[in-house]
Amino acid sequence: MSTPESPYAVRRAAAADVPAVLDMKLAAWREAYGDLRPESFFRAERDRREQLIDWWHRGLAAGAEFWLAEDPAGRVVGCAGATPGLDEDSDTGVGVELQILYVLAEAYGTGLGLRLMRAAIGDLPALVWVLRENPRAQAFYRKHGFAPDGTTEALDGPWEGLTEIRMVRRG
Repeated sequence: MSTPESPYAVRRAAAADVPAVLDMKLAAWREAYGDLRPESFFRAERDRREQLIDWWHRGLAAGAEFWLAEDPAGRVVGCAGATPGLDEDSDTGVGVELQILYVLAEAYGTGLGLRLMRAAIGDLPALVWVLRENPRAQAFYRKHGFAPDGTTEALDGPWEGLTEIRMVRRG
């Protein structure tokens, strides 16, 4: 549903939405990480599209949920989703992990990121892993009650050379 102050409608995603959400996610990655990853990274992700669609469909069929935001024309401009916390994060004392939250740059500053985050996790205590090299995302999460807890993880594979920090919102 859209709100009077926002032209964007937020709703639970369905299997038919997955291709458009993945296209938006890749565009958001280009905007956020274009200076951190080579073009080959984005090409490889695009080339995995059908495999990723299948993976997301299987997740939805197994009961996973995620949320999307659309502009008035029905174009996906953001998405968010959460999962139960993993055992490796049990030391945080929170049971929810915000797994995905992406908004296209055109919607920055509109409150859409907060609306998507609330749809995915509400006001629950939660954690999120954020690239150390993404100060904009860190500032967003700090503004909404998350704080780095000192835990980091050096990434490998396609993300090699980058580090994630764990941010926790305790309640």
